[in-house]
This record gives sequence, C-alpha cells and structure tokens, in this order.
Amino acid sequence: MITTHHQQILFLCFLCFLCFHTLFSLAASSKISHVDMITDGKTLVSDKLNFEMGFFGPHNNKNDSSSSRYVGIWYYDIPQSPLVWVANRGNPVRGRGGAITITSDGNLVILDEKKNQVWSSNVSFSMNNSNSEAVLSDDGNLVLSNLHDVNGTKVVWQSFENPSDTYLPGMKVPVSGVKSKNNKNYAFTSWKSVNDPSLGNYTMGVDPDQLPQIVVWEGGKRRWRTGYFDGRIFTGVKMTGNYLYGFTLNVDSEGGKYFVYHPSNKDDKVRFQIGWDGFEREFMWNEVEKKWTQIQKGPFNECEVYNKCGNFAVCDLSVSPMCSCIKGFEPKDRDEWRNFNWSGGCKRVTPLKDEASNGSRSEVSVGDDGFLELRSMKMPDFAQVVTVNPIDKDDCESSCFKNSSCAAYANVIGIGCMVWYEELVDVQHFGSGGNSLYIRLANSELGDGGKKNKILIISAVVGGLIFLGIFAWLVWRFKGKLKFRPTVSSAPCCKDSDVDVPVYDASKNRDLSAEFSGSADLGLEGNELSGPELPLFNFSCISKATNDFSEENKLGQGGFGPVYKGKLPSGEQVAVKRLSKRSGQGLEEFKNEMMLIAKLQHRNLVRLMGCSIQGEEKLLVYEYMPNKSLDCFLFNPIKQTQLDWTRRLEIIEGIARGLLYLHRDSRLRIIHRDLKASNILLDENMNPKISDFGLARIFGCNQNEANTTRVVGTYGYMSPEYAMEGLFSVKSDVYSFGVLLLEIVNGRKNTSFRNSDDSSLIGYAWHLWNEHRAMEIVDPCIRDSCPKNKALRCIHIGMLCVQDSAAHRPNMSTVVLMLESEATNLPMPRQPLNTSMRMSEDRELHMDGLDVSNDLTVTMVVGR
Repeated sequence: MITTHHQQILFLCFLCFLCFHTLFSLAASSKISHVDMITDGKTLVSDKLNFEMGFFGPHNNKNDSSSSRYVGIWYYDIPQSPLVWVANRGNPVRGRGGAITITSDGNLVILDEKKNQVWSSNVSFSMNNSNSEAVLSDDGNLVLSNLHDVNGTKVVWQSFENPSDTYLPGMKVPVSGVKSKNNKNYAFTSWKSVNDPSLGNYTMGVDPDQLPQIVVWEGGKRRWRTGYFDGRIFTGVKMTGNYLYGFTLNVDSEGGKYFVYHPSNKDDKVRFQIGWDGFEREFMWNEVEKKWTQIQKGPFNECEVYNKCGNFAVCDLSVSPMCSCIKGFEPKDRDEWRNFNWSGGCKRVTPLKDEASNGSRSEVSVGDDGFLELRSMKMPDFAQVVTVNPIDKDDCESSCFKNSSCAAYANVIGIGCMVWYEELVDVQHFGSGGNSLYIRLANSELGDGGKKNKILIISAVVGGLIFLGIFAWLVWRFKGKLKFRPTVSSAPCCKDSDVDVPVYDASKNRDLSAEFSGSADLGLEGNELSGPELPLFNFSCISKATNDFSEENKLGQGGFGPVYKGKLPSGEQVAVKRLSKRSGQGLEEFKNEMMLIAKLQHRNLVRLMGCSIQGEEKLLVYEYMPNKSLDCFLFNPIKQTQLDWTRRLEIIEGIARGLLYLHRDSRLRIIHRDLKASNILLDENMNPKISDFGLARIFGCNQNEANTTRVVGTYGYMSPEYAMEGLFSVKSDVYSFGVLLLEIVNGRKNTSFRNSDDSSLIGYAWHLWNEHRAMEIVDPCIRDSCPKNKALRCIHIGMLCVQDSAAHRPNMSTVVLMLESEATNLPMPRQPLNTSMRMSEDRELHMDGLDVSNDLTVTMVVGR
C-alpha cells in the first residue's frame, strides 16, 4: 500500500525527471524553426552528438568574453575544438546579445542585440514561407529546408555549399569550384589570422580551367597544387596510409562532376583546412592521446612550393642544389642561378626542328626531334588530354610529335595521354612513385641517338639485302620441291574478289597444320586447326573489315597487342586481336590461344570465330563485346557507379561458372593463369566472359599440379606458390579469382594499396575482416545499397580463395556452391601473407602503377 509520504517522494522524482528531461532536450536540440531563437550561450547539437553550433569569440572559444562574436560549428565534446564553419565571418556581432533564428521569409539569420541582421542565408522563396527549418546534421552540415515546397520538403541552403576554411568528409566539391566574392572559382578561404575568422589571403579549391586537381592560391597567384587526380589519388601529393585513397570523383544526376572524401574508417574524425598561413593541412583526431594529429601538409617542403625552380627546371630535394635545368635547357640568367635565385627558369639550348627551319638559329643543323624520358616525376601544370588509347605510349608520342607546339607528353594510368603546349611549369622529381614524363628535344640533344639510329638503319638495310639474297638462292635451289597452291580461306568473310594474298587452308594442306599443331606439353592429338571448328580468315579480308586497323577502330591494348573493332561483309561485328611484333607472345602462345578457345563453348567464355596467319602477322577474330573489359568500369571512378551491387554479384557468379567449366566441365582441364579484370569482357547485357587464353595450360584428366620454369601472369593476381616456385594448378586460378572478387566488391585494384600500410587489397581486407569491420571493404558508392549479409559472404569467400596455401583454398565447384547457396557453412580463412605482392613491390616496373604481364624464371624476374 502506497502511503502519502511515498506519493510525495514519487511526485518529486517525477518533477526532477521532467526538469532534467527538459534541460537535456533543450541542450540536445538539433533544429531551429521560425518560433525558436538560439541566443548567445545556447547551442545546437547534432542528434548523435558529433557537432555543435553556437556563438564563439575570436579565440575559438564559445565562452570568450570578447565583444566580437561569431556563429560557427565545431566538434562536440572535444577540448579546444577547431571551428569547421563560420557564418558571419566579415560582420561580427558586438556584445553578447546576438541570436540565431528563422525570419518570416524563411531565411536563417543572425541578429545583434538591436535585432538587426548581421548575416542571412539569403535564399529567395517563391512564396512567404513561415515554416522553414534548419537542422545541424551529424556530418557537420547545417541544412535549411523549405517544408512548404510544392514537391514536399526541399533543401534550399546548406553550409556544405557555403564553406569557410575547412573541408569535412561527405562535402561535395564541384570540379568547377564555388564562385567567391572576386568571381574566382575558389571553394575555401582562409582566416585572416589565427584569431580572426574574417576572409584571409589564401583560397583553396578545384582548378576551374585544367584537369581535376586541388590548388591553393595566394590572391590570384598559385601557391601549391596536389597534382592531377588519376581516379585513385592526387598524383603530386606524397602521403602514406589509407588516407591517400579517400577521394572519389563522382557524377551527379545533372551530369556535373564533384569530389567527395570518405575515410577508410567512417568513425575517424578527419578534416582538411586551408590555414591562415597559406598551408593546406589534413588532421585526424587521436582518441587515445586526445589531440589532433597532422597527417598531411602542403606545401610540405621547398620543392612543393609552386614552380620553385621556374619553367623547364626540376626541383629535387635529394640533390644539391635542389634546382636544375632539364637536359637540353640552360638557365635564362646564369648570375641569378648561381645566387640560388631560380625563379627565372630555363630556356632551350638547341631549337627544335620546326623552330630551326623557320629561321630561329638556322645555322644549327638539326634532325628529327626526339623525346627524353624523365622518371618518377610530378607532372607539370596546365596539361591537356588528347584522345588516344590510354595504354599505348606510342600513340601518345605520335600525337605530341605531330604538333610542333607540343613540348612534352605523358601517358598516365587513370588519366590518359597528357600533352603540354606551353612552357613546363612546376616540375618535381620524386624519390619513388610519380610518373614518366617525356620531354621533346632537338635530335642533337639526345646524345649519339641520331648517329646510332643511322647505324641501325644502315645495318638493317644491309642485313635485309643479304637475307633476300640467301632466300632467292634457296628458292632457286629447291624450286622443284616446292608446291604452292593458293586457295580461298574457309572463313565466311572472304569471297574470291577479296583475296589479295594467297592463304593456305589447313583443311586442304596438311603441311600448315603441322606447323601449328599442339606442342608436346599440351597433350593434344590430331589436327587442331582442321575442319570447320576454327576458320582461317584471309589477312586482306580482316584488314578491310577493320579499315586497315585504323585508330578510330581501336578498342584497346592487350598485354600482347592492340585489339580492333571490325565488321565482316556479312554485317557481323567482330573484335580482332593483332599480335604485336614487339610483344613477348610468339607462335607458342598464339597457337595455344587458337586451339584452346576453339574447343571451348560456354556462355561465360569469349567465343573465338577464327584466325589469320600471314608472315609475321598473327590475328585472332573474336565475337565483339560492346562494353569492353571489366576494368574499364570497375576502376573508373565515373563508370563504376554503373556497377550496382546486383550487377557486381552477377559478374562474380558468371566468372565463377566460367572457371568451373574450364577446370571441371570442359573436354580439357584448363588452367587460365592470367585471370584479371582486364581479361573479363562484358557483352551488351554486361554478362562477363573470360578471355585471353594465350597463357593457359591444359592438364591431363588425372593431373592436378605442374611445375614450370617460365612463370607468366600479372603481379597482384599470381598465387604465392606459382610466383615463387613455379607451381600451378586449378588452385592458382582460384587465388586469382579471389583477388578479382575482392576488387569487384571494393572497386580498387589489388596493387593500388602498394604504398599504403596494408601493401595490397588482400592485406587491407584482412585487416578490416580481422577487426570485424568487413563492410568497410565494400565500395562506398554501393555500400549503403547492398545487402549486408550477401556482401559479407562474398568477402568471406574472397578471403578463403586468397589463402597462401593452395590446400586451404576451395576449388571452383565449392566456390560456386558457396556463392549460390547461403545454406552452405563457410570455414574461417587463415591470414594471408601476400607473398607474391611483396616480392615485386620494389620493382621499378611498378613505379608508374602499370598493369603489365611479365616473364620470369624461378630465380630472376625479367619484365617485358
């Protein structure tokens, strides 16, 4: 029975609860409506207690007694928290009588003690709006919404689109920048001094006129830049760890491009700031030490100061003096150069061929211009991109060579063919990393290259004449034993009128089939080229179908040569792979690919329609894949948004089924040995098809493992036992599939982590998996839309496939079962050591981030 005394106690407890609940509700409020007024001393706090907004004094203190008061946003519950946004930067409130509210016209305003407006969101509404609402979000964004819009609630203004000096994760920064007061495309403006938040002298934003890069200006003069964005990183910033890779370049619904940053750990507090002193800095909150740690700064050293050494000069901290002219150039003013005043830059010593022919120092005899390679460079400013194949260096060089104004070129993965038509500005040499830059020089500046070229040409001519003489003598000597029977190809493409060059048909001439029969280690019997299985096309027919292998028909560049789009007389579109004479693939790899694909029929394997052999010309004719290869989408920050979770899962399952067919269900057990994203082609419906069987090997029915002294493949995809010992089996392909699966889920290459703390995607995935943060592995652009259980299951399967020991990896039949049946229990993976990645991470071949095939023996690596 409750007594009166007990009732009184309960009533007092209830009153106390109401008081504390009311105070907590007011303190934790994250919204302002037209009936609210936040006075000086009160604050807004985001729902999850991440950010706080209110008045503060010039010493970054909300309790500052100064007469000048500003409204800003800072991190909640962090001592001496830095301001991440300031509203009334140029018009402080005098005294402590200020307030924040929403006026009758719907705008968010700051009032002084006399109720005069000192700042306003300044939004024009279509009608008198008395129901606007401002909300402080947990990402630090202050959002003003129109609750009476005809389309429902509409965001009309937000602090993220009106930043001050700080960039926060989640902010969308348009590549065209944000117009500032002087009509420049600057996004962020520094404070005037350490205690004065008014507009300072430095601005930071995306370069509005050039390729995407972040630039810091002092007034209208460039002070520092990050270098160009290649889809993964800003190529001119020297950073370490995962924080280098957080930026992505996205496309909005209207086609506009914007940068956004997401830290690898979404719980990390990270911010970028343009300081009052002109330095761009990146900070991360250290929860253990309770302080902000600076993890990046620009300019970081003297060489990062914009154009420190002047035009046509290179800055290199590893040498003394740090500035030097590029080879073929000399200081404009040698006296200033000796006094370490390098601002005047350098000038060309010997004019280029066109300059000499136009009368500039015409007394100098020059030949054809050439290009000097400078490695590990920060690319010069003011680059332009020309449309050529992004992998073919020769095409890029040719494009620059044809334009007499072109001073240099570079072919950078993720950007393409870059050329410079003006003086080379802000060039820096890195100790490691960077890209290769090719400088145009007069022939005489290239050393004895011109003389060597002449000797080579003369030697080639003499050698050719000798060879022709010997060949003519052999023909005359054995002419009675030779029988030539020109026939029309069995391929449906060619009619009699199409035949310009005699071509043997293997079905009619057994001598040719002997030349292309399987080698002993393939274990094939009979004539693999005979019959209708593999038509032989006439070379002139294929040449006509591809418009003489024209550049406009070029689809891409494979590891062994270019691929062209063609159209047969029947109207059927094809893809023609032309073996490059300079590639390492010879007759063995070519016939291997012909024989293997001709006998394979599966919806997830590319279909070989025929081949052509004429002299040194070797062509493979495939079915045409309109969407090219998987890497064109997966590693492209713009196109990868087209790969939603459902599409990625379909691609993973399709590749798995194709591999299962190769390993178990085909007439021949085949090990692909070069499974990677660029060898997965996509048809018009984005269905995956495994391609490029030049490195594949056939196993006998009872054979499970083989050894080779010629290890071929692509670093990052090779299993440890194959890369180190030459042992390969079906489990080698399982390892490559695991790497590819993780890349599809994550959206980044395995090798893109080379300079990070984890060294590879495998290490990064294991790190997060082991800390029960596996969902952070998923590509941020699909992370919120993919089913968590399916994504985690795929990651789990990927980790099982990349285990170091082949015995611990599942076979492809088990992988397919695990992908298609959620009822199957999955074993726990063991920690991978990433051996095959580590053995190559110091190779010069990877300094430019290239993805190339390589040959090596068990004891020595030789790139090609």
